[in-house]
Amino acid sequence: MASIKISVDRLQPGLHVRLPVKWNDHPFLFNSFLIKSEDQIRMIKHLGIQHVYINPAQSSTQPLPANQVPKDPSAEDEQVDREAKKLWDEKQKRIEELGAYRRKVIKCEKEFERSLAQMRAVMNKIRNRPEKAVDEALALVDGIVDKLLNNEGVTLHLMNSKSEVEDIYFHSLNVSVIAMMIAKAKGMTPQQIKDIAFASLFHDMGKIKVPAAIIRKQTPLSTPEINYLKLHTKYGLDLAMNMETFPEPAKVVIEQHHELNDGSGYPNKLKEKDIDDLTQVVSVANAYDNLCHPMNPNDQKIPYVALSHLYKKCKHLYNNDNLNVLIKFMGVYPPGTVVQLSNEMVGLVISVNAKHILFPNVLIYDPSVPRTQAPIIDLAEKEIKIVNAILPNKLPDKVKEYLNPRSRVSYFFDSDD
Repeated sequence: MASIKISVDRLQPGLHVRLPVKWNDHPFLFNSFLIKSEDQIRMIKHLGIQHVYINPAQSSTQPLPANQVPKDPSAEDEQVDREAKKLWDEKQKRIEELGAYRRKVIKCEKEFERSLAQMRAVMNKIRNRPEKAVDEALALVDGIVDKLLNNEGVTLHLMNSKSEVEDIYFHSLNVSVIAMMIAKAKGMTPQQIKDIAFASLFHDMGKIKVPAAIIRKQTPLSTPEINYLKLHTKYGLDLAMNMETFPEPAKVVIEQHHELNDGSGYPNKLKEKDIDDLTQVVSVANAYDNLCHPMNPNDQKIPYVALSHLYKKCKHLYNNDNLNVLIKFMGVYPPGTVVQLSNEMVGLVISVNAKHILFPNVLIYDPSVPRTQAPIIDLAEKEIKIVNAILPNKLPDKVKEYLNPRSRVSYFFDSDD
């Protein structure tokens, strides 16, 4: 239903309004909101606003009849001034919190870029200096795992990477971060988490022996090409066996990460109890990222759909405990999901906090606010809820450009040190 323009003297609590002024010209956190008190109405009038737009579908009441005799506001001016100052202070505090949050994310993005660069260097050394590659990978893992273990309130962020690094590095780092999160949530030991992190970084290294034409093919593979691609587990294990200091747990993961609980996986058609415990953690993380970034772009699933697909259609293939942990810390709407909110606004989930998994941080589309200052709402602090997920290709161009939903969804976690 379209919005309706009314004069401010017709306002009453229960009306959902949109203010016809810029975001920085009023003390409210949003341009659109549900009026809950007479104080808010007085504030709107105090700002000199003559008309507002109401959304009947979001309102729980009707506007007052027209031609109401307005009250003399002079007696209330002092009280409204005090209330205005309080709101402006709260808004300024919120702006400062947003600034701190953005600085935190920028720091996280730098760590992510650094890890990606290290990952690329490691993979490049596998061919000619394998022992050096193992040492560098162990150092990379130690750094990442220490941040994870020393930070209780881990926040998983959607990364806005500027890298043009090949997909294998993004994928390996993504799988490593997600697998580590699962391992930590399950209470695994620091050494087990390091083993999982290392194995995840190397789980697909056998693909360097598979022709690039197969790896990068964006149309369905032929049967011979599928069989060739499946050899990457064997090639990876062969490479690992030639490195003297390569950790034994990682060799198992490299060989088994495509085995499935029902015996339909490869290369050895192992069943549930025969698949290594660490491998079962990596397999779930690998399956999730492969759904978000398949070889054929036409098969790509948004994070919300990828999680739903794993839960509804793949329970028989993966360890259910690991799958449940993944869904729990990702939240129902993982980072990278475009969402419709209960106040009819649209946003992009950009992070989830381990302490508030049901209430992610959402970047809000608000055309009256510059994108660099776009509101980021912590849903744990608001009455606003997520109603459903939206496919990015269903968004108007101006909303898509503002929210910038990623075609490549990559994650990293922050550290408070």
